[in-house]
Amino acid sequence: MKGLRRYIEIYGIMLRNSLIREMSFKANFVLWMLVEVLWFLGQIVFFSIIFGSVNRIGDWSKWEVVLLVGTHQIIAQLFQAFFFVNVANIPELVRTGRLDSLLVLPIDSQFAVSSKQFGLDSVVNAALGGAVVIVSLTRLGVVPQPLHILLYLVAIGFGIAIHYSIMLNLAAVSFWIVRAQGLVYGYFNFLNIARYPDVIYPRLFRLIFSWVIPVVIVANIPARVLIKSLGQPFPLMLQMVAASFIIFWSSRLFWRFALKRYSSASS
Repeated sequence: MKGLRRYIEIYGIMLRNSLIREMSFKANFVLWMLVEVLWFLGQIVFFSIIFGSVNRIGDWSKWEVVLLVGTHQIIAQLFQAFFFVNVANIPELVRTGRLDSLLVLPIDSQFAVSSKQFGLDSVVNAALGGAVVIVSLTRLGVVPQPLHILLYLVAIGFGIAIHYSIMLNLAAVSFWIVRAQGLVYGYFNFLNIARYPDVIYPRLFRLIFSWVIPVVIVANIPARVLIKSLGQPFPLMLQMVAASFIIFWSSRLFWRFALKRYSSASS
């Protein structure tokens, strides 16, 4: 418990420093927040156009898809707020040798590289996704039970962990490849497939990207738990938990393995 308390205190200090840095560049903060809001609204418009021609996409109605998009917004923006910049910067730390200064710290190396920066603008945009989810529930006339709301929030946490773990695996490739940032940013664009209903993908695609690289389930399972599995949400949660733990521990092991390849800037 003492060790955990120490890490929480360290993380709190890093969050505070990041907030101070964010508030020092208010124009940049507002600009990026507006860009993300416009991008999110563009997704809503995109699906509105589609549902102008069809009534359903598989077993998803219009407002169920809007709720899915809102759920994806929450997960993607929270991931971006807490982890994306940190993980995306790992290849540059390796290339320049600045990783040395983090490895000498008396804390876990993965924690050190994953918690340096924090984006307040992304948290605000995640709240916008939450508002869209609430509006969608109202339009659907669905009032989830407290258990389903709790499972929904837990599933969101696992979804963030999945994005983090996959991107960490890609970033760790930088110990072998000089410039691996293309892989990291490539995945950041690829993760947008999570905002589409899972039923649009072929069966083999769903199998691969639900278990091997579990991107599709990131937003689909939380949304289904909230509105489509009011009777039995636990099979979906079991899949979410299993896939999350598999990919998280694989990233943990791969990070430790990759770190052994690092010879530092001084060698």
